[in-house]
Amino acid sequence: MTRSRSLIRLVAVALSAGVALGAVAARAEELSLVSGAVGNDLAELEAQLKIFTEKTGHTVKVVNMPASTTDQFGQYRLWLSAGNADIDVYRTDVIWAPQLAEHFVDLTEAAKDVAKDHFPAIIESQTVNGKLVALPMFTDAPALYYRKDLLEKYGKQPPKTWDEMAATAKEIQDKEREAGSAQLWGFVFQANAYEGLTCNALEWIKSFGGGQIVEADGTISVNNEKAAKALDTVKTWVGSIAPEGVLAYQEEDARGLWQTGNAVFMRNWPYAYALGNGDDSAVKGKFDVTTLPVGAEGESSAATLGGWNLAVAKYSTKQEAAIELALYLASAEAQKYRALQNSRLPTIEALYDDPEIQEKQPIIPRWKEVFQNAVPRPSAPTKTKYNEVSSEFWTAVHNTLSGDGDGATNLKKLAARLKRLQGSSW
Repeated sequence: MTRSRSLIRLVAVALSAGVALGAVAARAEELSLVSGAVGNDLAELEAQLKIFTEKTGHTVKVVNMPASTTDQFGQYRLWLSAGNADIDVYRTDVIWAPQLAEHFVDLTEAAKDVAKDHFPAIIESQTVNGKLVALPMFTDAPALYYRKDLLEKYGKQPPKTWDEMAATAKEIQDKEREAGSAQLWGFVFQANAYEGLTCNALEWIKSFGGGQIVEADGTISVNNEKAAKALDTVKTWVGSIAPEGVLAYQEEDARGLWQTGNAVFMRNWPYAYALGNGDDSAVKGKFDVTTLPVGAEGESSAATLGGWNLAVAKYSTKQEAAIELALYLASAEAQKYRALQNSRLPTIEALYDDPEIQEKQPIIPRWKEVFQNAVPRPSAPTKTKYNEVSSEFWTAVHNTLSGDGDGATNLKKLAARLKRLQGSSW
């Protein structure tokens, strides 16, 4: 009798375990994550998603997007406005939170135990009306890359001002060309008419003391002499120390020329550091980075705050699994992997003191200084109109760099257009 009861109990336990396992299998979801990429981003992401699948049973399909953040945002807005349920998780730019918040799940409760580990300012940037709409994946701030071998050859120090950078770039460019390096340019950056130009131009204007386009209180400040001087200064670089083609450059275009050894200086994001030291790079071991130069005496270096986050669509039918995915890709484990493999800057402060990161990616702890000089784009004061504001700004800047009007003329026109966009309030 006792033996019979034991057998029945064992069968019951076995059946119970089978049901539990079946439930786990039933909960395994096929998710979709949409993401743009530069450099090795997609390869690194796919590697992390394999780990996520092993841990959870969920599989993830990556929907790849163009590298241009402008193109990405346009497509995101179309999908979200249509209530598209095909995309579960969106990789989002730091500036998009105010514009897309209504379409995303509030992650405040899900992240209550981990949000404190991230830089408070980054969590704040993804919080709209008290709702945490995205979890930080990595942060970003650009720096000035320089060929330390060439600077040493000509007895130069890393430049502190933009004028010093231009003069050093011109001298080394000309002397190296005389010596046979006909393809060498002094400086490459991102000057195509897209969001990347907004980032570059904000840095120039801010470092010249010309403000932040639209200030935190909503004041349109861009129409001023210092901002105009910044743009007119950069115009002199095009065709001189930078190729005419820079007017069509995005991040990968600049990196491509730099990594073949054909530039003295480059403005770019941290991802280019690991790639520049890859085995296939002509500049491996020959370069270093420093903070972006200042435009005027007494001003500070300005590096546009970037970074990417993970938002769960409120139209997803698999929100529980999607939140698991966002939490994993934002975790310390995933951020450390990303830092080691792709020199991406963690948003978890403790990782800057991680011994393995310090040993294998010593640039990351040093990037803290760059990050401390980060300046936000005016997405907070302009809210849902930011994309239009940015588009008007980069158009005015691109016109100036292309020779279609000077800085003062184009910024005066820009201020009038922004005033119309502002209306009675942002």
